Amino acid sequence: MLSKNIEKALNNQVKIEAQSSQIYLAMACWAEVKGLEGVAGFMYKQSQEERDHMLKLVKYVNERGGHAQVSALSAPNVTFKSFKEMFEELYKHEVFVSESINELVHISLQEKDYSTHNFLQWYVAEQIEEEAMARTILDKINLIGDDKGGLYLFDRDIQNLTVSTAASTTPQ
Repeated sequence: MLSKNIEKALNNQVKIEAQSSQIYLAMACWAEVKGLEGVAGFMYKQSQEERDHMLKLVKYVNERGGHAQVSALSAPNVTFKSFKEMFEELYKHEVFVSESINELVHISLQEKDYSTHNFLQWYVAEQIEEEAMARTILDKINLIGDDKGGLYLFDRDIQNLTVSTAASTTPQ
């Protein structure tokens, strides 16, 4: 059974994950109308992934005797000066999500809710990957600079981007 405090904190995370899905969706739309098909495809996929993260939380709250809440969301930014600015915003948002997950872990430990703590470890590992991916993308964008040929290749290659993190690899 979830405490009211943990239920409230998890419902806040439900809202953050839903907002994340909307942010990625807005970025996908912007990229698509700018002719960045690869970036758009990447963002659509990320939007769905964030929605899946939200649904996982919803199911957990409900299964543990709580009541998952669907909240109103604020409209995400829908225009960007450049695709670099868009990815910088994405990175900042992923850092915010990581901080939120870390706070949830802290609350679960304070309340000695080890089931929720265990459940949240998946999100901790996921956020390590999300931040690493965003940093990798920004590094690639900085390498490209203003080179249009580089942008073309980046747009083509981003759909196949994979990032290995310490949390996702096993030692040899």
